[in-house]
Amino acid sequence: MDSVSKPLTLSDAWRQGMEILRQAGVEEAAADAELLLLYLLGIDKTSLLRDWRDPFPPAKTEAWLGLLERRGTGVPVQYVIGEQYFFGRAFGVSESVLIPRPETELLAEAVLDIADRLWNDSAVPPVVLDVGTGSGILAITLAAERPSWRVMASDLSPDALRTAAGNAERNGVASRISFVQGDLLSPFLAENVYPSFDVLVSNPPYIPSLDILDLQREVRDHEPRLALDGGTDGLNPYRIMAGQLPLLERLPRVVAWEVGAGQAEDVAALLRAAADWQDIRFVKDYAGIDRHVIAIK
Repeated sequence: MDSVSKPLTLSDAWRQGMEILRQAGVEEAAADAELLLLYLLGIDKTSLLRDWRDPFPPAKTEAWLGLLERRGTGVPVQYVIGEQYFFGRAFGVSESVLIPRPETELLAEAVLDIADRLWNDSAVPPVVLDVGTGSGILAITLAAERPSWRVMASDLSPDALRTAAGNAERNGVASRISFVQGDLLSPFLAENVYPSFDVLVSNPPYIPSLDILDLQREVRDHEPRLALDGGTDGLNPYRIMAGQLPLLERLPRVVAWEVGAGQAEDVAALLRAAADWQDIRFVKDYAGIDRHVIAIK
């Protein structure tokens, strides 16, 4: 730590941060040190590379070390800086919501593609429901990408809904999303309270309860258990929603769910038992795992 008292360049500060995080057991030490430095300085990566040899501002030393200390204790870098990008948009995140993952972008892409084809000749755009919206990434992305769509977003957590509402405002779609507090499809079973929806999308909790103890410390200790724990086999949310589907006033034409590794076939079976579908397909993630199950009428 002697280097802290010496004049640092931005590159020196990044190397220092990388080493501190590496010694703390952070796997992505280099990338996280860079993100923290960009956040601290309020600049983008292009500016950092351009000013690589400029002096690090001494007045920011205490804040810099504080950021590194937080990350070093296992707090995910996204929670430290309070932000994560999804589908090219910035979303505020805190420990009340899951950190958006890149594979969920594939679910958004699939829903956009399928709905565009199904409603291509319709004068009435689809109504979309995002169950377990968390930070709002799916609802907000769909609303932003398709301004004519009507979108609802629900979550059991009031804190998550506040985060999602803030992100909707931040991304300019707050006026076109209705936020609903409740557990899975329960709020939508009552007649004439909410409109019937055409597309149901959800990334629910799917980690088996006992497996949570084996997750990375960043996930296990900091991401909300409510958004992780899918019950004994990880399938509880799908089992409940599949049982609720026939109770809806009208079955949606599209059901699109993100699932855990090895769960796609079981979730597809639950959907087949709930209704007759024209097609049930899987979407693989970047690792080749069947990550999304999509049923279409």
